[in-house]
Amino acid sequence: MIRCRHAGWTGARRSAGGKVRPDANARSAATDGMAGSHRITDEATLVALYGESSPAALTKEVNYLHPHYRAMIAASPFVVLATSGPGGLDVSPRGDPAGFVTIEDGRTLLIPDRRGNNRIDNLRNLIADPRIALLFLIPGVGETLRVNGWAEISIDPALLTRFPMQGKLPRTVIVVHVEAVYFQCPKALVRSELWNPARHIERKSLPSTGTMLADISRGEAGGEQYDRDYPERLKATIY
Repeated sequence: MIRCRHAGWTGARRSAGGKVRPDANARSAATDGMAGSHRITDEATLVALYGESSPAALTKEVNYLHPHYRAMIAASPFVVLATSGPGGLDVSPRGDPAGFVTIEDGRTLLIPDRRGNNRIDNLRNLIADPRIALLFLIPGVGETLRVNGWAEISIDPALLTRFPMQGKLPRTVIVVHVEAVYFQCPKALVRSELWNPARHIERKSLPSTGTMLADISRGEAGGEQYDRDYPERLKATIY
C-alpha cells in the first residue's frame, strides 16, 4: 500500500436550518458584507445571501454507503475524481463498464486506475494530501452521487488481480475511505439537458485533438497524421 498522510479531518458539515431563501434584510446585510468590492469574503455574508440549507439537503448526507447509494454506484460507468496537492487542485474522469467502482464494505470503495495519459496528477496529489471527492454520473439519470473522504494508493497484487480488463490489470487501485455520501438533485442536469440526444453535438464541430495539439505546440505535436492514427492508437491503448 502506498500510504498517504491523513490528518484526521473531522468531516464537519454546515449546520442544519430550515430557511431556504433570505428575506430583504438578510439580502441587505449580505450586500453590506461585500464592502463595495462585489466579492464575498466571509461565511456569514454568504449565508445571509443564500439562506440556510433545507433540512432535506442535510438529512440525505450519511457517513456510510447506504443501500440506495450503493445501487447508484453499481449503476454508474463514470466518476469524476477530485484531489488537492502542493501543485494545486486536479479533477479527472474515470470510466469503465457500470459497477467498475467496487463497494468493498460500508465505508470503503475500490477504484481501479486504468491506463491514461500518465500525468498521474491526482495520484501525485493523494501522496501529499489524501483528501478525495467523487462525483458519480449515471446515463439517463438526473441525480448524481457525491462521495467525500480520504484515499490510499494500493499496489497489493491481491487487489490488482480483482480488476482484469481485456487481460490487463490496473497499475494501482485507489482505496477510498468514505466520510460523507449524499445524492445531488437533478437541477443541473435538467437545466443542461445533458442526457437529451437532441442536444448532443457532432464531434467534428469542434477542433480535433490533432489540431489542438498542433496549434498549442506550434506544430511540434499533433497534426493530421495524429488524427488519422488515433482510432487505432485508442483501440490498442484503451487498457
